[in-house]
Amino acid sequence: MTDTIRASSPAPTVPRGIPPAPPPPPSLTQRQATQTLDMSAQRSTRVAPNNAPPAVSVAPTSAPAAAQGNMRVQSNPNRLTMAQLIKEAYDKGFSDIHLGVGEVPRFRNRGEIELTEYPQTDKETFMGWLHEMMSEEEIRRFQEYLEFDGATQYDFARVRINVFDSLLGPAMVLRLIPLKILTMEQLRLPPVFRDVCHYHKGLILVTGPTGSGKSTTMAAMMDYMNKEMPRHIITIEDPIEFVHQSKKSLIKQREVGMHTRKFDNALKAALREDPDVILVGEMRDKETVNTALKAAQTGHLVMGTLHTNSAVKTIERILNLYAAEEQDAMRVAVAESLVAVIAQGLCRTTDGKRAAFHDILINTDAVKEWIKDGKYDEIGELMKQASFDGMITMNQALLNLYQEGRITEETALEMSPTPNEMAQFLRGRV
Repeated sequence: MTDTIRASSPAPTVPRGIPPAPPPPPSLTQRQATQTLDMSAQRSTRVAPNNAPPAVSVAPTSAPAAAQGNMRVQSNPNRLTMAQLIKEAYDKGFSDIHLGVGEVPRFRNRGEIELTEYPQTDKETFMGWLHEMMSEEEIRRFQEYLEFDGATQYDFARVRINVFDSLLGPAMVLRLIPLKILTMEQLRLPPVFRDVCHYHKGLILVTGPTGSGKSTTMAAMMDYMNKEMPRHIITIEDPIEFVHQSKKSLIKQREVGMHTRKFDNALKAALREDPDVILVGEMRDKETVNTALKAAQTGHLVMGTLHTNSAVKTIERILNLYAAEEQDAMRVAVAESLVAVIAQGLCRTTDGKRAAFHDILINTDAVKEWIKDGKYDEIGELMKQASFDGMITMNQALLNLYQEGRITEETALEMSPTPNEMAQFLRGRV
């Protein structure tokens, strides 16, 4: 209001000998008009679907978001733009950007949060960043539901967006996803990863905490199948992260909220779409697990993710979704359907990079019987001894990295799920 009054008042008389004052800054009304023009330009390139359900992800824009950011650089060259932030993070190899009102922007550098020298973010700057990446409909949805999931595309990377409200005000986390899909050789994944890709039916689970590289590993496996096998692959993701181009395989990617309403709906529909492989971005509930098991039992290879820290705990987590009276039948279903469980973690290496370590369970005949009987401790012991089947425990994987000189003893102990056993490994007692 003060800016508007100042702009409309007559200019005061300036005494002789004193240089005239610089022109006043643009009024609030003028800034709003400029912002409205920018929003209109964005709306013309990206319109949210009318039938999208609330608080779900929306597909990337047809025009790269970087181009939208460049438009805003021209209209306000003094403000740090989202395109500049994302390009800086990409150039430096950072995985995430953390932004919020009342906070200094931060980057995640190989697992650790780092401060920047940028000023504290005010609400006007934050909302400007949202307008660079999101449509008016998406911003309205965030303001109504206080959360938003989505993704957008730059010419050098895809960006997964999560916006949420907090005590200090709105905040967001951006995950950078490279456009180039790394191969299993480049990721130094064990040979058994390639072996399980050749199965024609069954259930493969890739698990681990958030930020453990599950999506990167799954993308490498999908890329291997795409190059080597004539298959029809359907992915169901929320949101789509790595974008695959059909090669030897035909790949169809679907995003929850844009191309389907729910994971379970899309998974059921996929059974009628003549797939060879179905990738489920996340197996979140009992219904999705039921449908995935049904697909695996009816001659399809199903790949999915869960947030569990070990292979054996993954089986327990799935079975715990069911009531006690259902447990026996579900143990048989899991035992008959399972191909492999791969639990993954990431640790910092001595050269400042990161390396993956794995807990790999292959469903051999012995494992199958122990799953049916609920003998999970025996499965864990077998994994330590069955390296010829491709099995390995996280402690063994960490010990291998230590012996190769890629990680320190402290890192091995810190990342180990059972540090006491890890200490015995390091001292040569096991």
